[in-house]
Amino acid sequence: MTLNDHKKHTAIFRPAMGNFGRNEWAIVGGPCTVIKFLASQIITALSAHYKCAYADTTHNDDLTGLPGKLSAGAALEYTNQINYTQLNYKEALTPFAQRELFSAMDLVLVNGNHQQAKAQVVIIDANKQASLQKRITQLTNVQLFLLADNAGEIPDFMQQAIPHWQEIPVFKLTDDIINIIDFFRAKLQQAKPILNGLILAGGKSTRMGHDKGAVNWYGKEQRYHMADLLKQHCAEVFISCRDKEQQKEMNPGYLSLPDTFTGLGPYGAILSAFREQPDRAWLIIACDLPLVDASLLQHLVDNRNTATIATAYQSDYQDFPEPLITIYEPKSYPILLQYLAQGYSCPRKVLINSDITLLKSQDPQALTNVNTPEELERIKQLLQNKMATHAS
Repeated sequence: MTLNDHKKHTAIFRPAMGNFGRNEWAIVGGPCTVIKFLASQIITALSAHYKCAYADTTHNDDLTGLPGKLSAGAALEYTNQINYTQLNYKEALTPFAQRELFSAMDLVLVNGNHQQAKAQVVIIDANKQASLQKRITQLTNVQLFLLADNAGEIPDFMQQAIPHWQEIPVFKLTDDIINIIDFFRAKLQQAKPILNGLILAGGKSTRMGHDKGAVNWYGKEQRYHMADLLKQHCAEVFISCRDKEQQKEMNPGYLSLPDTFTGLGPYGAILSAFREQPDRAWLIIACDLPLVDASLLQHLVDNRNTATIATAYQSDYQDFPEPLITIYEPKSYPILLQYLAQGYSCPRKVLINSDITLLKSQDPQALTNVNTPEELERIKQLLQNKMATHAS
C-alpha cells in the first residue's frame, strides 16, 4: 500500500465556503475609493434583509502602530463600543478562524485589490488596466463586469482570459447602480439554502415506556405521519434514529439518518444532519408533537428568515423558543458546534442566545408534546373531541 492509498482522516462533507463565507465577491479593477463606495451602496440597499460584511486591507504603507493594549503586549483586545463591538487581534487570522467570524454573513464584499474571494466583480477602468492584468490569474469566477466612465468595452486581454466573457452581464459603474444592486439581490435569492426535514425519532422514550415515534395517531406511526407532512415543504425528509440497529426497523420507504454525534439527544441528531448535508437548512421536528398540523408547518415555512440562524416558534415555557419545531439555517451549524465545545448541548440555549426569528403560534396548544402515558391519554381524548366537533 502506498501513502496515497492510506487515508489518515475520515472524509466528511465540507460546507461550500470561500475565503470568508458562502456568498462572497471580490470587487477588483477599480481604485480602492471606488470599490469602497460601491460596496457601501450595495450594503446600504441590502442590509435590511441580509447580513452583509466587507473585507479590506489598510492602505498605510508605513508600519502601522498597534492600537490600544496590543501595543502593551496583549494578544486580543475587546471593546464594547456604544453602537458596535470591536475586536483587535495581534496575530493574523488563519483561514479557519476567518471563516468562523464571517460564517453568519449572507453577503461578503471584498476589496479585490487586496483580498481574494471565490467570485469576482471586475471593474473595467482604462487607468487601472495594467494593475488588472497583473491579477488576471485571480479571476477564476467572474460574474459581473462594470464599465467605468472611461471604458467602453471589455479589453482583449480579458476576453482571452475568460472564454465565456460574452455571457457575463455588463453594467455601467455610475449609471446602473440599481441594476448592480438587483444583480446581488438575485444572487442571494438564488443562494437561499434548500430546506430538508428531520423527524426526531431516536429517543429511548423512557418515560413513555414504549417508542413515541411508533404511536398511531392518524392511521400510521407518528414518525411516518410527520415525514409525510414535511415532504410538502422539504427537498428530502429523514427520520433520525439512534444507530444502525434502530435504522433497520424503519420502513424502507422513508429515508433515515443515524446519529453520528451520540449521547447528545436531539442536539446530536441536529448536528448529525448538518454533518451529512452542511449546506442545507433543516426543518427539525420532534415525533412527540401529535397536534402539529399542516397549517402550523406552512406558517413556519412562510415566515422563514434566512438572515437569522433559525426560525422558531415561541413556546409557553417562559416564552422561550421551542427548539424541536424549528428551521435551522446552515449558518447555525458552526454555532451549535461552538456551544458543544463549551460544554452545552441544549438547542434551546443556543436559540435563546442567538439571532433568531421568533414566531407566535396561531394555536399554542399545537406545540404540546407527549412524554408520559398520562399525557398520551389526555391528547387522545383531545383529538377525539376535535374529530367529533368536525364531524358534527
